[in-house]
This record gives sequence, structure tokens and C-alpha cells, in this order.
Amino acid sequence: MAKANLNTLLQKCATPHHIKQLQAHLITAAHFQFQFCPLRSKLIEFYALPPLNDLSHAHTIFRQINTPSTNDFNAILRGLARCAEPTRAISWFRSVLINSVRIDALTCSFALQACARVLACVETMQIHSQVLRGGFFADALLGTTLLDVYAKIGDLFSAKKVFDEMLVRDIASWNALIAGLAQGNLGSEALELFRRMREESLLRPNEITVLGALAACSQLGALRKGEKIYEYIRDEGLDTNVQVCNAVIDMYAKCGFVDKSFLVFENVKCRNNLVTWNTMIMAFANHGDGVKALELFEQMGSVGVKPDDVTYLGVLCACNHAGLVDDGVRLFNSMMESGLNPNMKHYGSVVDLLGRAGRLQEAYDMVKSMSMVADVVLWQTLLSACQIYGDVKMAEIASSKLAEMGSSNCGDFVLLSNVYASHERWDDVGRVRRAMRTRDVQKVPGFSYIEVNGVINKFFTGDKTHGSWREIYKKLDEIRFKIKEYGYVAGTSYVLHDLGEEEKENALCYHSEKLAVAFGLISTSEGTSIQVFKNLRICGDCHEVIKLISKSYNCEIIVRDRVRFHKFKEGSCSCKDYW
Repeated sequence: MAKANLNTLLQKCATPHHIKQLQAHLITAAHFQFQFCPLRSKLIEFYALPPLNDLSHAHTIFRQINTPSTNDFNAILRGLARCAEPTRAISWFRSVLINSVRIDALTCSFALQACARVLACVETMQIHSQVLRGGFFADALLGTTLLDVYAKIGDLFSAKKVFDEMLVRDIASWNALIAGLAQGNLGSEALELFRRMREESLLRPNEITVLGALAACSQLGALRKGEKIYEYIRDEGLDTNVQVCNAVIDMYAKCGFVDKSFLVFENVKCRNNLVTWNTMIMAFANHGDGVKALELFEQMGSVGVKPDDVTYLGVLCACNHAGLVDDGVRLFNSMMESGLNPNMKHYGSVVDLLGRAGRLQEAYDMVKSMSMVADVVLWQTLLSACQIYGDVKMAEIASSKLAEMGSSNCGDFVLLSNVYASHERWDDVGRVRRAMRTRDVQKVPGFSYIEVNGVINKFFTGDKTHGSWREIYKKLDEIRFKIKEYGYVAGTSYVLHDLGEEEKENALCYHSEKLAVAFGLISTSEGTSIQVFKNLRICGDCHEVIKLISKSYNCEIIVRDRVRFHKFKEGSCSCKDYW
């Protein structure tokens, strides 16, 4: 029987029984032991891959071959790379090398796919060396796979190096690096690469490309760049893709413009997509608009969209940020009644909701009543609530639990220290500080950044590295003088040290978000909206100062901190001082 006919038969095999008949024919016709038998390799692949996924039988066939070819080894490797234990593929690749089997680009590609699934850093570098040694780097697809693996394991330096060395770059290679940079918190570099792709490459960005670029914009709060990408999306007709529309909704929300998010949401053609509803609900939640989030939640049923655990997390967060305690408790109970099991994040949201409302005992009772063991984040949430209300006893319980769990997070110590400081228990503050030094606990440095004229400007507390730092500090002195006319008194209770009032005031004056806002004021025209992004939660003193800046300088200031958005206008904040 001709090889072409055998290939046709293989494709038409509908059951394992048919395949075994074909296997028997190969053996009896003496084709099976040919040194180069592509059909034999395809047969192994047929067993190793879906829908059969019978790796055991694929191995049985392989062991019957006297002199397996590279294709035979690759067939097993491909199946192992996709199986439930991809580390087996890496072990198989090692055995191929040990047995001095000639490898090719596909061998490396399948092994790299396994590395990507288990984030195997060392093995990826070893396979990279085999790629170079075998001269396979000219294969554009293999280069893209290698780049993608480096991006996924977080080795962005190597990913960029592979990209720069590629002789031919296909759209997957551009997309892999853009997405990797965005996921690796290198949003500026991701957007620069997106610009290069549009200007230097003949390739047109596709849906995957713009998803990576939009993620970078969301991370940086780069509204202008995000809007340009959205303009490209509409010009190219990519706005028919639901994933892309969801990313645009998320981008606008994370850049501080939830109203624009809602406009995109209303125009999405596929309104029965659950992720779209979840994205919009979470956008309202992060902006503290609990009422609109709840309204949207109620509307889901009218279009036949059933809420899932992510939906409930979104509305619980919305209730949390808006202080809608009773609504939050009602929704949590509704979730359990609907048959959805709450996870740690759901419990955390309700514990935070109760705790920040002063219902600390209820929050503690909920933690104790959980069927699962409370994690570190949950106890930190309770400890944070204790700081707000100065509850020493509850704070010590939460702190003790965190110590038992081996947590050495700086925030744990700072929160307990805050509680002691609020009662002027300076000996206990000192004890906590000594414990921090003993355990070598490092404080996470707070930083803020602001985009002005397309350039991201980053500031740390007390920063004097910026080119305009003298003008910034001069502006801060002006701000301090001006806001005192509105009755501002420095919130020195936010400073933990047992210092004099003047020293405490100076310690507060140069927080990173204040530096960023001051830079925004000196760099933009009067009345321009200022957007600042901070990696930690905004402190109470900065919150009060920025409210007064918005009033005295007649400008809108949007601050995105680690938890939510604050929109300051005419002396008030969208959070209504509840955060």
C-alpha cells in the first residue's frame, strides 16, 4: 500500500481499534522498522496527543522500534509537553541528549513548551544553549517560542536579548515580548516596543498585540497612549473582539476615567459576555461607586448573564469601598445561598467591610467561623481595621496570629506600631521597631508617578533626584502656606516616631504623592486634570492635603493607590473620606 494511502487511512481512523489495525499493517508490511518512517512517528503522535492522550501505548510502540528516529523521539516529547506532568518532557529531552540522538528545532521547541508550563528557568537556558549549538536559531518559530518562555519565567533581559538577535521576527515574537514586558511591570518598555512595531515593522498589530499594549497602559495609567491605541483598534476593526473591548474598559478605569469605561461597555456588541460585566463592575468598585456596581449587578439577570464568584467579589469590593455594610453582608449570604463557595478573597472583603465600619468583633467572629484556615492577608486585613479604631487587644491577637504564620511583612509591624502610637505607648512602639531590626524586616519604599507630556516621572519620599526637584520643593512650600489659610493642620498622628511636632510635620511634607502632585502643578497649565499613581495606600495626611490643593488651586486631581481611586475636586474626595 502506498505511503500516501497510509496517511489518508491514518486521518480517517475513527477509533483506537482502527489505529491498531493500521499499526499491525505497518509491522506486517515491514514498514515499521524502517530507519526513517514518518507514518510511524505520526502513529505515535496520534496516541500521545488529544483526543486519545494514551501516552502509555505511545511508549509501547516506541519501545518496539529498533532504531528510533528524531521524529519518533519528538512524537513522545510533544505528548509529554502537553500532559499533566510536563516535567516528564524535560526528563525525556535529557534522555534524548544522553542517548546522543540527533535533535532538531522541533525537539527544542517541544521541550521549551514544557519549560514554559512549569517555569523552568535553568532548563530553559540549557535548551537555549542547544538551540545555538545546533544552529536552529534561524527558525523564527523556535526563536519566538524561546522568547515567550523567557518572558513567562520573568527573565525579561534574556527575552529582549533573544528578540534583538532574531533575524526574522514574526507577529508572535513581537506580541510575546510586549505581553512579557507588560506582565513584568515594565509598561514603559512594552509601549516603546509597541511604538517600534508600528514604525519599524511591516507587520500590523493584531488583537494579541493591543491586549499587551493596553495592559501596559493600565499599569502605568497612561491615558493618552491608551486612547491612541483605542483609536487604532477602532480604525482596524479590532473593537469587534470582546477581549479587546474588555481590555479597553479596564484601561480607562485604571487610568481614572470610569465614565469612559462605561461608554465602551454600553457599546460592546456582545453584551452577554460574563467577563465584560465583571470588568465593568470591578471598575465601579475601584472607583468607590458602589451604587452603580450594585445596579449593574441587578441588571445582569435581564440579559441572561449569571454571576460567578468573580462577579460577587467585584460587588463585595464595591460595597467595601463605598461603606455599604448591610448590602455587602446581604450579597455574601446570597452568594452562599446560590451554591457558590466563597474563597479567601470573598471572606477578606467582608472582614475588611465589617472591620472598617467598626464592627471588629463581627469581623473576628467571621474569621473564626470559616471552614478554611485564615491566611496571612486575612489577619492583615483585621489588623488594618484595628489600626483605624485603635483596638489594641484585637490588634495584638491578629499580630500574634501573623507571627505564628511566620509573616515578616513590614506592614504587619507598622500597623501594630500605629495602634500603639495612637495610644502613645512609645515603649511598645520601640519594642516593635526592635523586632523589625532583629528580623531584618525591610520597609517597602513608597513611590508615586505621574505622566506629563508622554513622559513617566517617578518619585520616592524625600526624593531629590528629579531634574526639577528644587522647583518641586519650592512649590510644596507654597502649597503648605496656601492650605493653612483653609485651616490645614498637619496630621502628625500618621508619623510613628516619638518626635517633636515640627519634626513630624517635616517628615510628612515630602511624601511621594505630594511631590508628584507638586510636579503636576508646575508642569501643566492651570485647570489641567492631574493624575498620580502610588504603589501603597495613600496616607491620611496626604489625602487631606490633596483635597485642599484641589480647592485652593481649582483643579481636579486623581490618585490611584494600591486599593482604589480617589478623585479630588473642590476640596472633597470621591471616597467621601472612607478608604
